[in-house]
Amino acid sequence: MTARVLVVEDAEAIRTAVLAGLAEAGFGASGRACGRTLEDDLAAFRPDLVVLDVMLPGRDGFALLDVVRRNSDAGVVMLTARDAVDDRLRGLHGGADDYVVKPFALAELVARVTAVLRRMGRTPATVEVGDLLIDAGAGSVRRGGVPIELTATELRLLDYLAAQRGRVVSKGQILTRVWGYSDYDPNLVEVHVSALRRKLGEPRLVHTVRGLGYVLRVGGDADPAEAHT
Repeated sequence: MTARVLVVEDAEAIRTAVLAGLAEAGFGASGRACGRTLEDDLAAFRPDLVVLDVMLPGRDGFALLDVVRRNSDAGVVMLTARDAVDDRLRGLHGGADDYVVKPFALAELVARVTAVLRRMGRTPATVEVGDLLIDAGAGSVRRGGVPIELTATELRLLDYLAAQRGRVVSKGQILTRVWGYSDYDPNLVEVHVSALRRKLGEPRLVHTVRGLGYVLRVGGDADPAEAHT
């Protein structure tokens, strides 16, 4: 079952970006501009984790953290521009599972959300794609029962493609999610995809979709471009 994440953030641009990043990572995500209806949202949406901005109109993130702890067993990641030690300690002592300070890389926030959910047992420990078995938390990849040694970057790339399996992702999306920054040379993606393909072996699992990007899937006709990437 897809883990559900509720994002409470009053800045629309940040909220929209976080929701998009969480959706790309395979989570069910819903956003609110304030915590006015948080009690009802917890009951209706039943999130596995809540991302809480501290500086919110009305009840602030610390007050909402208390609401989550009284009404839910969801994990909590605090999101704020405040970087004072006292604020971080207040959130953690109040029951927050992690604390991310603005400005932040979207990839980092998604990784922290994923890590909290994994510790809570709210995400599958392993992902299977055909005869490929991925346990990103343990850093383990096997195909047909045979271990495959990947670099840390290759593992992050494969983990992201597996989370999006069956869906095409662009080089820009991969750069943002795997490297945390979209302005790197797109050729960087091609180099790592090529290396990942060699290690995963045949039949090919990572396919090129001409002009769009890459998709992890079992079977299907190869794009002619795959012969060169």
